[in-house]
Amino acid sequence: MTGPDSTPPSRWRGMRSDRRVVGTVRPEAEQLVPRGLRVATAYAWRLLVIAAGVGVLVWLVIQLKLLVVPLLVAILVTALVWPAFSFMVRHRMPRWAAIVVTVVAAVAVVTGLLTLAIWQITLQWSSVQARTVEGIDALRTFLVTGPLHLTEAQIDSVISQVGDFVQQRAQVLWTGALAIGATVGHLATGALLALFVLLCLLADGGGIWRWTTNLFPRPARAAIDGAGRAGWRSVVDYARTQLLVASIDAVGISVGAFLLGVPLALPIGVLVFLGAFVPIVGAVVTGAVAVFLALVYNGWFIAVWMLVVVLGVQQLEGHILQPLLMGSAVKVHPLAVVLVVAGGAMIAGIPGALFAVPMAAFVNVVWVYLSDRAWETGHIPSTADLIWSTVPRTKKGDE
Repeated sequence: MTGPDSTPPSRWRGMRSDRRVVGTVRPEAEQLVPRGLRVATAYAWRLLVIAAGVGVLVWLVIQLKLLVVPLLVAILVTALVWPAFSFMVRHRMPRWAAIVVTVVAAVAVVTGLLTLAIWQITLQWSSVQARTVEGIDALRTFLVTGPLHLTEAQIDSVISQVGDFVQQRAQVLWTGALAIGATVGHLATGALLALFVLLCLLADGGGIWRWTTNLFPRPARAAIDGAGRAGWRSVVDYARTQLLVASIDAVGISVGAFLLGVPLALPIGVLVFLGAFVPIVGAVVTGAVAVFLALVYNGWFIAVWMLVVVLGVQQLEGHILQPLLMGSAVKVHPLAVVLVVAGGAMIAGIPGALFAVPMAAFVNVVWVYLSDRAWETGHIPSTADLIWSTVPRTKKGDE
């Protein structure tokens, strides 16, 4: 038995010696490479792996666009009709009856608006066409004889340049629109597929979600379940808020056009309502149509007032409705909205701009939920989202 001052056994000496070497001697690579550079490269290769995964995902989406776009359309439409559908289910209406009423009502509303708009355009098209030609001739005459003193060649050159610019920008968006289907057959197939997915989501959304969560490892299912619920609620909030914002925009601009005597006030309202679901791009395009009609039909004075109405409604949307309503609904900063819409339009044209904001809202909420590990606290979003009503909750996610 050795005392406290005696020499320690060889095995203790070896361990102490190894500990001293590890603690005092750094590897040669660590001595040569600064710590900041090591941290930066560690982040860099991980970011490259994430970027490669995102790139593969985008490539798969592009290859399967005829399936992905109808699926996203069906999910967005489901989110739009969800408040009315869930209201009927909560008030003891049979689920099949609620599905029938919801789908028939949605189709009837969209068909009715488009039919009314087409009917109004048909009634006034000849008059608008004649006044448009007269307005364009009057504008050319003013540019030639007015204070600008332009020549016919200069006017034709400017018109050609503007036409080329619009065509180039429109081609980017239209290419994405054609991604839905290059032929009428593809469009019809996509519409039927979207309708079928809509019916499946309304009828058995819980079963679909249960099957999806079962694809993940068992320890991760509680997190996936809670994150999916939170993300879905953000998409529903986005759709409900966007529906309100689109209605306000349509009513404001169409009423302004009617009071100013601009033709096709009702079709303008329908265009504004549909275009409002494509943030930024839709508002600009539909507003430009209203101002153009006012210019060629009513003259520049009414066109200026129509521009004031359009800008006023857009300012109301941008500075009051979007920050207060949309900001609280999806919790995405307006700058992020502009960037994701621009990126979505560059990648996938009109469909990309349409789905950019709800996808950004979904990803944002899911990311926050997972990073906060909210499923460990037992918190799960509102059970009023009846699409999950048939999904058995995991033990960690039970309320």
